[in-house]
Amino acid sequence: MKNEYIEVVKRWLAGEVVSVEALQANADAAWAAYNAEAAYVATEAEAAAEAAYVAAARAAAAAYWVKRYEELTNEK
Repeated sequence: MKNEYIEVVKRWLAGEVVSVEALQANADAAWAAYNAEAAYVATEAEAAAEAAYVAAARAAAAAYWVKRYEELTNEK
């Protein structure tokens, strides 16, 4: 899979005539794509962190209730 933004720069480096406007638009589009991906990754990381927190909280709650059950019934 080719990166469309890099391909424009490669064409320019190879000597193909690419307007300043086209290069600027390409740079702007590349930054927008990068920022969108960074935001997605941050959102995914936040979701993963929250899921880990919830899992830890549930495990702690389960351990508490098992211990409480054992205390009430004298079973271990």
